[in-house]
Amino acid sequence: MADTATIEKVSVIVSKGSLEGIYPALIMANGARAEGIEAELFFTFFGLDAITKKRWEHIKLATVGNPGLHLPTLLGGVPGVPGLVTRQMEHKMDKLDIPPIPEFIEMIADTGAGIYACKASVDLFELAKEDLVEQVQGIITVGEFYQHAAGGQIIYT
Repeated sequence: MADTATIEKVSVIVSKGSLEGIYPALIMANGARAEGIEAELFFTFFGLDAITKKRWEHIKLATVGNPGLHLPTLLGGVPGVPGLVTRQMEHKMDKLDIPPIPEFIEMIADTGAGIYACKASVDLFELAKEDLVEQVQGIITVGEFYQHAAGGQIIYT
């Protein structure tokens, strides 16, 4: 017997500030919106880099300790390697028409997805609303995030 339950809402938690930590969340939220599913993104800890004006255009791929790269840890720490590997990945994503993070966030926000910053992380990193990109709809507590997420699926990236 097939399961007839459908997902109506997803809330995605973004806690990592690297390409491989941010893109899965953006792809999941964008895919949800494309399917007519309500989507929200909650940026916490280093995930805030994706929505911080000074950082959102400078996100790099983590090269040290990233087993998915199949790159020796020592090599990943050599100056210039993170930038080189990041540029290679961005080039590959560009060929697949995957937009850069700023454009992707704008596109997702334009579909009506909610974009929120974690209050505790904003306070921890001494940020203010003015430091965040305009697509951020609010700085909310974890409790408020749970209220937003009620009745939906939570995805952690």
